[in-house]
Amino acid sequence: MACGVADFNLVRLSSVIPTGAEVVEVSRDEQHEGGHGDLLFCVYADAYTSTPGELAWAGVAWALRNDGSKGGLFVEHSGLSEALLNRDLHASLDSMSASRGGLYESAGQAAISAVCVDHPVCALVIAAYRTAAW
Repeated sequence: MACGVADFNLVRLSSVIPTGAEVVEVSRDEQHEGGHGDLLFCVYADAYTSTPGELAWAGVAWALRNDGSKGGLFVEHSGLSEALLNRDLHASLDSMSASRGGLYESAGQAAISAVCVDHPVCALVIAAYRTAAW
């Protein structure tokens, strides 16, 4: 609900940002519009905990090609702490860029946490591409 995508069916994509795309961070209210049950193509990170006092961290980071094409890569991770999450996000981006000839530069990240008090919680970060009706 807090991500603004509760009425969509999430279709998980892999990590490639198409050439010419633009990554824009938006609020819950600025998420894609669509009908109840529509498809939302996205990359997402999710983390869960049901242990009281425990944190769940989720994050998505991205890198863009350094040739101006706006193509890029997303990585998504979850973890028990912000430090571990940040380490994993940056290590993955560095590795993915290195395996592609070093053509990508870190461009941003979004992360969120949820703490379990007395019922299970989920931390969720979504990089949404587009919606489609059935």
